[in-house]
Amino acid sequence: MQYPTGAGNPFAVLTAIVAPAILTNASSVLALGTSNRLARVVDRTRIVAAKVAVLEPGTADYQAWAGQLAPLQVRAQLLVKALRLFYAGLGLFAASALVSVGGSIVSYYGQSVLFEGAAALAILTGASAVLGLTAGCVLMVRETQLAVRLLEEEARIHVTHHSKSQPPH
Repeated sequence: MQYPTGAGNPFAVLTAIVAPAILTNASSVLALGTSNRLARVVDRTRIVAAKVAVLEPGTADYQAWAGQLAPLQVRAQLLVKALRLFYAGLGLFAASALVSVGGSIVSYYGQSVLFEGAAALAILTGASAVLGLTAGCVLMVRETQLAVRLLEEEARIHVTHHSKSQPPH
């Protein structure tokens, strides 16, 4: 069986390398954004923990602030899992690009068995990377939904607290 070579189709090698490179860039951007979100959750957790430390246990304020700690922990866990998946995707996309280059080289030299193995490995690593990227994005959506829900809850608490502290007109 004859396999296409780089000489027969100059865009084949370019496509095999560029596609994983673009996806690697996307994974990098997602990892950076996720890292920033994780840092913000850590900062918020420190603020909430400091506030809880100075409040009297059993009071409504204490309960309101302490109630934010568990959801913040869930958010942090979701972000760490997503970050792991994005980093795994990065590595797998890089591996896919490298295997594609190797497959192009062995194809040029007519090594059909090695070509088939490289093609299968490139597809496996690329597909695994896409699955990791997709799973990470799903986790990010869940974390975002939780963040919005917590923000709404916090706004409600502040409105309730503010209306209690204002004298009636």
